[in-house]
Amino acid sequence: MADLKAIEARIWSLLEPYREELEPATIYGMPSLRWPGAKAHDYFASVRAGKSYVSLYLLVADTYPEALEGTPEALVKRRTGKAAFNFPYLDDDLARELGALLARLYERYRANHAGV
Repeated sequence: MADLKAIEARIWSLLEPYREELEPATIYGMPSLRWPGAKAHDYFASVRAGKSYVSLYLLVADTYPEALEGTPEALVKRRTGKAAFNFPYLDDDLARELGALLARLYERYRANHAGV
């Protein structure tokens, strides 16, 4: 069985670069990161460990679907519904692709909130 705590920690480490501008918050009791003062559903990312995988909620992927262009199929397959990306494992290749996706999404999210 996968080490879900390690997967969760790795996802949070991928989100670490965005903490400088974002504030910690919660959505439905899950820890999240959002633009300061943003409303609850306007979060950048939220993370929840389940029984067999860790979910990374990226509602911004639905808001900015163009950011998904060029995303490898292995990462796209992790997406369920509008927001959730489920990770029963997170190897180096998948983590690298997830990091690239987060960067693309954050660029759009930041531009929308910072008036860039």
